[in-house]
Amino acid sequence: MATSSGSSHLRAQFLLRPDVVFLNHGSFGACPRPVFERYQAWQRELETQPVEFLGRRFGSLMLEARESLGQYLGCAADELLFVPNATTGLNIVARSLPLDPGDQVLTTDHEYGALDRTWRYVCHQRGARYVRKPLPLPLENRDQVIEAIWAGVSPRTRVLFLSHITSPTALILPVAELVRRARERRITTVIDGAHAPGQIELDLTALGADYYSGNCHKWLCAPKGSAFLYARRDRQTELQPLVVSWGWNREEQGCDGTVAPAGLVAEQEWQGTRDVSAYLSVPAAIQFQAENDWPAVRRSCHELLRRARRRIAGLSGLEQLCPDSPEWFAQMAAVPLPFCDAARLQTALYERFRIEVPITECNGRQYVRVSVQAYNDTSDVDALVTALVGLLGGPEFGQGRAG
Repeated sequence: MATSSGSSHLRAQFLLRPDVVFLNHGSFGACPRPVFERYQAWQRELETQPVEFLGRRFGSLMLEARESLGQYLGCAADELLFVPNATTGLNIVARSLPLDPGDQVLTTDHEYGALDRTWRYVCHQRGARYVRKPLPLPLENRDQVIEAIWAGVSPRTRVLFLSHITSPTALILPVAELVRRARERRITTVIDGAHAPGQIELDLTALGADYYSGNCHKWLCAPKGSAFLYARRDRQTELQPLVVSWGWNREEQGCDGTVAPAGLVAEQEWQGTRDVSAYLSVPAAIQFQAENDWPAVRRSCHELLRRARRRIAGLSGLEQLCPDSPEWFAQMAAVPLPFCDAARLQTALYERFRIEVPITECNGRQYVRVSVQAYNDTSDVDALVTALVGLLGGPEFGQGRAG
């Protein structure tokens, strides 16, 4: 990947600073030049005639963008709502679902901290319980994970909330089978897909989850502030808008003359004056990846990440979280580190070596979470390994093998 003309071309397409080794695509993503230019073009078009843009064209422009995204995700446009980030989308769901005192929301102990807080807040307000089921590390097979999570189901379980790809540990969870089981038990399924779109293939209709929220600004490489909430048609009436505006409590007239309450999009899409350029740029991000054979890019990135994972693992000799397989990780992997001060190590990597990579913590363990995107090559991995050798083998962080 590092020396091919194709990868050199793709690296030049991104706006990232050349003096920074950027191995942290997973946090906020990075937008290619052609997509960013389309984003700015939308902003300029908005400013030339705001009333025309927002007052007359808003609905058709947003529909066109949702249709493109729906085709990409394997679902209908009217099952999608644009939101600024997955956290917002999941807040809409969490704050809308009916929970009674004693009901349970089941999840794992590897969820994103902001959503842990969301569900704890909602459960506290309703008198419900938020149950975090530990994942059996190291992961060995999918059935082991499925049974460990499913063991937490009780007669009071009302919601199963899972990350498709976990944030602190970058593990791809076997959500499809868990969604199937939950549906048989009439347990609502809510999937945090923040890291999934653009990193793994998605077919939301086939997956069958009740609700799924994912970011477009991460691995799909759309501009910041573009994400989506998917809601199956038969579950849309449960959702309440976080922002109540003109779409709420109104009726829509169908082509056959019938009148019905406004649906998901009508109730929630218009939230007053705001810049929707990031949403309208999502089709450009989809087109950019299609034009650059993104399945091949993902495969190359995965192979580079596999090599990085093995090399970093060799520094500590610690057991890895999962087998070396695309079944468990794609373009992002968390590699265990010897016990250390995670914040200080991350700061040292950036300030001393200009390496942008997160040191995550989960259940008292520290990990270096490496993201590999089209702009990365072997020199980036070499720089990270060299820096870790120096830091973990030195007096400040050295608490184990480092060479």
